Amino acid sequence: MLHQHQKTLTIPTNPKSFTNITYPIKEIVKASNIKTGLCTLFVRHTSASLIIQENADPDVLKDLASFFAQLVPEDANRYRHSTEGLDDMPAHIRSVLTKTSEQIPIANGRLVLGTWQDIYLWEHRQHSHQREIVVHVSGV
Repeated sequence: MLHQHQKTLTIPTNPKSFTNITYPIKEIVKASNIKTGLCTLFVRHTSASLIIQENADPDVLKDLASFFAQLVPEDANRYRHSTEGLDDMPAHIRSVLTKTSEQIPIANGRLVLGTWQDIYLWEHRQHSHQREIVVHVSGV
């Protein structure tokens, strides 16, 4: 019989930063008592995203941020939408180019992440926010 467990996390972010959310996700999976299944994550915002990325070398995250700053610059002359500021439309574009959801298999009651993989909430805005992530665990 398929079991399901769901929880919403509220994560405070720093401006234009990566927040490692692996530990609280692991704790939700553990609390679900599901041994084999799938963990689905969904960030309920259009200017932040979820990524699974290297956890060993912090330069990887710095290089990602630098690359996206060049790819999607904050330039008032490029965009019409600027309701919430210069970083508003670029943040929307960055979230479209990355992901607002992730799915991670569960085996033996644990997330099946690679040795160097962690889960990050990527804040694309110039200000701190409270971001909500829905964590849905299903399986047996």
